[in-house]
Amino acid sequence: MRRAYLTICVLFLSLSAPAAPVLADQVVVPVLAPITGFLALEGGAQRNGAILAAEHASKRHNIKFQADVQDTTTAPDVAVSALKRTLKNGKPPGVLGPILGSQMLALLPIADQEGLPILTISGTAKLTELGSVNVFRFFPGDSVVKAAHALFATEQVGMKRPAILFQTTAYGQSGRSVLVENLNRLGVTPVYEEGLSPASKDLSAAIAKAASAGADGLLLHLHAGPTALVIRQAHELGLNLPIVAGSAMHQPTTAALLEPVMLKGVCAESGSAPAAEVDGPGKAFADSYRARFNTEPDAFALAEYDAVGMFAKAYAAGSNSAATMRAWLSKNPYQGIAMSYVSNGKGDMAHSAVIVCYDGVSHNARVARRFKDGAWVN
Repeated sequence: MRRAYLTICVLFLSLSAPAAPVLADQVVVPVLAPITGFLALEGGAQRNGAILAAEHASKRHNIKFQADVQDTTTAPDVAVSALKRTLKNGKPPGVLGPILGSQMLALLPIADQEGLPILTISGTAKLTELGSVNVFRFFPGDSVVKAAHALFATEQVGMKRPAILFQTTAYGQSGRSVLVENLNRLGVTPVYEEGLSPASKDLSAAIAKAASAGADGLLLHLHAGPTALVIRQAHELGLNLPIVAGSAMHQPTTAALLEPVMLKGVCAESGSAPAAEVDGPGKAFADSYRARFNTEPDAFALAEYDAVGMFAKAYAAGSNSAATMRAWLSKNPYQGIAMSYVSNGKGDMAHSAVIVCYDGVSHNARVARRFKDGAWVN
């Protein structure tokens, strides 16, 4: 294992070293991401993952891949404008879409009209349920992570009467729906549910209502800022209940918003958790990411890294048009850093998840369980 890890590290170091050969081609990869607004933490990770992947892919394939990052804020119309600007320069082989589900839903009709593949790390379930042949999702959808979320909360934590706090965005409503479906299959009915606006600054009333309803645990499906706010205010209220959160909580940037003691008893689902990996490709990626950006990586950065990596491999294999890129992504598997990716016929490319937990002593999460094809694999 140590020899394999050292080999991987050497690979990443070689990819990070100055390129000696003259690059044979140049490809602009449009990356639409919410760099500002309430999704700035997630959007920043998406941006960083794309930039790092383009740099590494340039050396790997001897083709100059340049990530052209455009800020979509959090408004659907801004994302639409960004995509239209991209198309004014000619149709690219594909576009990396924003992580925000409402923006992706606004972009899909344009992608279908133009026949343009759009690669995304948004988890909103509806994206791959609309029949589009142009969407390719590189973060496990709600059907995967919410199955792990519900199973861990009930089987491992022992929740029988959970309360659900979810975001009033498309992402939040989608996750809440799939989470409830999975709980019901496990014979568990939430005792309380409430949708929360991303703009809300005081969530103590919702937390108190959940406690008054007799909840024996909290299930969160919120963006990064609201996730940290619920955990902080639950701690300040003395609510001694276990919390299993959505993927926003696995982010080191989210954990950094809290004191370590506030994280005791907190777990979260995610597609991956590179900052928590202690060896293998995930650890090698994390080391490379830290060296490049001087910050901790998360699953969103890694999923975007893998998405750009698959895009680059397809392009290097000759898929230099929207039609050939779509066909290649639809039919070919790709071994990424986080997992193996292959389309299920609807554009869902990622089929694995992890659960991470915090010990209340540090900001560092550990991988508690790994989940694939509907079951635990460790």
